[in-house]
Amino acid sequence: MKSVDALKNRLKVGGVYRRIDLQQWSTSVDRHLQELVEDGMLEKLSGGLYYVPKRSVFGNAPADENELIGSFLKDDRFLVMSPNDYNSLGVGTTQLYNTRKVYNYRRHGDFRLGNRVFHFVRKPYVPEKMSKEFLLVDLVNNLKHLAEDQSAILENVRGKAPEMNQKKLKQMIDYWGTVNTKKIFSSILS
Repeated sequence: MKSVDALKNRLKVGGVYRRIDLQQWSTSVDRHLQELVEDGMLEKLSGGLYYVPKRSVFGNAPADENELIGSFLKDDRFLVMSPNDYNSLGVGTTQLYNTRKVYNYRRHGDFRLGNRVFHFVRKPYVPEKMSKEFLLVDLVNNLKHLAEDQSAILENVRGKAPEMNQKKLKQMIDYWGTVNTKKIFSSILS
Protein backbone atom coordinates (compact mmCIF):
# COMPACT_ATOMS: atom_id res chain seq x y z
CA MET A 1 0.00 0.00 0.00
CA LYS A 2 1.26 3.45 -0.91
CA SER A 3 1.47 5.71 2.12
CA VAL A 4 1.98 9.39 2.72
CA ASP A 5 5.69 8.62 3.28
CA ALA A 6 5.98 7.23 -0.25
CA LEU A 7 4.58 10.51 -1.53
CA LYS A 8 6.90 12.57 0.70
CA ASN A 9 9.93 10.76 -0.71
CA ARG A 10 9.01 11.88 -4.24
CA LEU A 11 8.78 15.58 -3.39
CA LYS A 12 11.74 17.91 -3.90
CA VAL A 13 12.19 21.16 -1.98
CA GLY A 14 11.24 24.05 -4.26
CA GLY A 15 9.23 21.79 -6.57
CA VAL A 16 5.81 22.66 -7.96
CA TYR A 17 3.45 19.74 -8.54
CA ARG A 18 0.04 19.13 -10.02
CA ARG A 19 -2.30 16.83 -8.12
CA ILE A 20 -2.68 14.56 -11.11
CA ASP A 21 1.10 14.04 -11.28
CA LEU A 22 1.23 12.97 -7.61
CA GLN A 23 -1.59 10.43 -7.64
CA GLN A 24 0.71 7.73 -9.08
CA TRP A 25 2.56 7.62 -5.73
CA SER A 26 -0.49 7.57 -3.48
CA THR A 27 -3.59 5.43 -3.13
CA SER A 28 -5.41 8.31 -1.43
CA VAL A 29 -3.86 11.38 -2.97
CA ASP A 30 -6.38 13.92 -1.68
CA ARG A 31 -6.08 12.75 1.93
CA HIS A 32 -2.28 12.62 1.69
CA LEU A 33 -2.08 16.09 0.13
CA GLN A 34 -4.32 17.49 2.86
CA GLU A 35 -2.06 15.91 5.52
CA LEU A 36 1.06 17.37 3.90
CA VAL A 37 -0.53 20.82 3.67
CA GLU A 38 -1.56 20.66 7.34
CA ASP A 39 2.00 19.58 8.29
CA GLY A 40 3.44 22.50 6.35
CA MET A 41 5.38 20.27 3.96
CA LEU A 42 3.23 21.49 1.05
CA GLU A 43 1.54 24.78 0.20
CA LYS A 44 -1.58 24.80 -1.92
CA LEU A 45 -1.13 27.43 -4.64
CA SER A 46 -4.41 26.98 -6.50
CA GLY A 47 -6.82 24.20 -7.38
CA GLY A 48 -4.67 21.13 -7.96
CA LEU A 49 -1.32 22.98 -7.77
CA TYR A 50 1.08 22.46 -4.84
CA TYR A 51 4.51 23.76 -3.84
CA VAL A 52 7.16 22.25 -1.55
CA PRO A 53 8.37 25.38 0.24
CA LYS A 54 12.02 26.27 0.28
CA ARG A 55 12.92 27.57 3.71
CA SER A 56 14.97 30.75 4.14
CA VAL A 57 15.90 32.95 7.09
CA PHE A 58 12.92 35.15 6.16
CA GLY A 59 10.42 32.29 6.09
CA ASN A 60 9.21 30.27 3.12
CA ALA A 61 10.57 31.44 -0.22
CA PRO A 62 8.02 31.72 -3.04
CA ALA A 63 8.00 29.14 -5.82
CA ASP A 64 10.23 29.80 -8.82
CA GLU A 65 8.12 31.84 -11.22
CA ASN A 66 8.98 29.84 -14.35
CA GLU A 67 8.44 26.47 -12.67
CA LEU A 68 5.17 27.68 -11.18
CA ILE A 69 3.81 28.93 -14.50
CA GLY A 70 5.13 25.92 -16.43
CA SER A 71 3.34 23.54 -14.03
CA PHE A 72 0.15 25.59 -14.17
CA LEU A 73 0.11 25.68 -17.98
CA LYS A 74 1.48 22.13 -18.43
CA ASP A 75 3.65 23.77 -21.10
CA ASP A 76 7.08 25.43 -21.17
CA ARG A 77 6.31 27.71 -24.13
CA PHE A 78 5.54 31.02 -22.46
CA LEU A 79 7.11 34.42 -21.81
CA VAL A 80 6.73 36.28 -18.52
CA MET A 81 7.10 40.04 -18.58
CA SER A 82 6.08 43.21 -16.81
CA PRO A 83 5.40 46.72 -18.09
CA ASN A 84 8.42 47.63 -15.93
CA ASP A 85 10.57 45.96 -18.61
CA TYR A 86 9.74 48.84 -20.97
CA ASN A 87 11.83 51.13 -18.75
CA SER A 88 15.00 49.44 -20.07
CA LEU A 89 14.32 50.75 -23.59
CA GLY A 90 15.11 54.36 -22.74
CA VAL A 91 12.00 55.78 -24.41
CA GLY A 92 10.68 57.70 -21.42
CA THR A 93 8.74 55.06 -19.51
CA THR A 94 9.50 55.36 -15.81
CA GLN A 95 6.43 54.07 -14.01
CA LEU A 96 6.58 50.94 -11.87
CA TYR A 97 3.73 48.46 -12.22
CA ASN A 98 2.74 45.58 -10.00
CA THR A 99 1.57 43.27 -12.79
CA ARG A 100 3.04 40.23 -14.47
CA LYS A 101 1.91 39.19 -17.95
CA VAL A 102 2.32 35.67 -19.22
CA TYR A 103 2.16 35.36 -22.99
CA ASN A 104 1.32 31.75 -23.78
CA TYR A 105 -0.56 29.36 -26.08
CA ARG A 106 -3.11 27.96 -23.59
CA ARG A 107 -4.68 30.31 -21.05
CA HIS A 108 -6.28 33.75 -20.98
CA GLY A 109 -7.30 35.77 -17.92
CA ASP A 110 -6.14 36.63 -14.43
CA PHE A 111 -5.10 33.72 -12.21
CA ARG A 112 -3.94 33.72 -8.60
CA LEU A 113 -1.12 31.25 -8.05
CA GLY A 114 -0.20 31.25 -4.39
CA ASN A 115 0.02 34.86 -3.30
CA ARG A 116 0.73 36.22 -6.79
CA VAL A 117 -1.66 37.21 -9.57
CA PHE A 118 -0.65 36.74 -13.19
CA HIS A 119 -2.39 38.08 -16.26
CA PHE A 120 -2.31 35.30 -18.86
CA VAL A 121 -2.60 36.37 -22.50
CA ARG A 122 -3.11 33.69 -25.14
CA LYS A 123 -1.28 34.44 -28.40
CA PRO A 124 -0.72 32.46 -31.61
CA TYR A 125 3.00 33.33 -31.45
CA VAL A 126 5.17 33.66 -28.34
CA PRO A 127 8.87 34.52 -28.65
CA GLU A 128 11.31 32.24 -26.82
CA LYS A 129 12.99 35.14 -25.05
CA MET A 130 12.52 38.84 -24.52
CA SER A 131 14.47 41.11 -26.87
CA LYS A 132 14.59 44.89 -27.20
CA GLU A 133 12.73 44.58 -30.50
CA PHE A 134 9.97 42.54 -28.85
CA LEU A 135 9.72 45.04 -25.98
CA LEU A 136 9.45 48.01 -28.35
CA VAL A 137 6.63 46.39 -30.33
CA ASP A 138 4.86 45.22 -27.15
CA LEU A 139 5.20 48.74 -25.73
CA VAL A 140 3.41 50.22 -28.75
CA ASN A 141 0.79 47.44 -28.57
CA ASN A 142 0.05 48.35 -24.94
CA LEU A 143 0.65 52.10 -25.03
CA LYS A 144 -2.96 52.97 -24.16
CA HIS A 145 -2.65 50.99 -20.90
CA LEU A 146 0.40 52.91 -19.64
CA ALA A 147 0.34 55.90 -17.30
CA GLU A 148 2.94 57.91 -19.23
CA ASP A 149 2.34 60.61 -21.87
CA GLN A 150 1.58 58.55 -24.99
CA SER A 151 2.63 61.19 -27.54
CA ALA A 152 6.01 61.69 -25.82
CA ILE A 153 6.61 57.93 -25.71
CA LEU A 154 5.71 57.57 -29.41
CA GLU A 155 8.12 60.37 -30.30
CA ASN A 156 10.89 58.55 -28.40
CA VAL A 157 9.94 55.27 -30.13
CA ARG A 158 10.43 57.06 -33.47
CA GLY A 159 14.00 57.84 -32.42
CA LYS A 160 14.71 54.40 -30.95
CA ALA A 161 13.37 52.20 -33.79
CA PRO A 162 16.09 53.07 -36.35
CA GLU A 163 18.81 52.15 -33.80
CA MET A 164 17.55 48.56 -33.49
CA ASN A 165 18.24 45.48 -35.58
CA GLN A 166 15.85 46.19 -38.47
CA LYS A 167 15.40 42.56 -39.49
CA LYS A 168 14.43 41.50 -35.95
CA LEU A 169 12.24 44.56 -35.50
CA LYS A 170 10.31 43.93 -38.73
CA GLN A 171 9.90 40.27 -37.77
CA MET A 172 8.51 41.25 -34.34
CA ILE A 173 6.18 43.80 -35.96
CA ASP A 174 4.85 41.10 -38.31
CA TYR A 175 4.46 38.41 -35.61
CA TRP A 176 3.56 40.49 -32.60
CA GLY A 177 2.18 43.87 -33.68
CA THR A 178 -1.50 44.72 -33.59
CA VAL A 179 -3.07 46.40 -36.63
CA ASN A 180 -2.59 49.83 -35.05
CA THR A 181 1.02 49.03 -34.07
CA LYS A 182 1.79 47.96 -37.64
CA LYS A 183 0.43 51.30 -38.92
CA ILE A 184 2.53 53.25 -36.44
CA PHE A 185 5.72 51.38 -37.33
CA SER A 186 5.05 51.62 -41.08
CA SER A 187 5.14 55.43 -40.74
CA ILE A 188 8.26 55.26 -38.55
CA LEU A 189 10.25 52.85 -40.72
CA SER A 190 9.32 54.22 -44.15
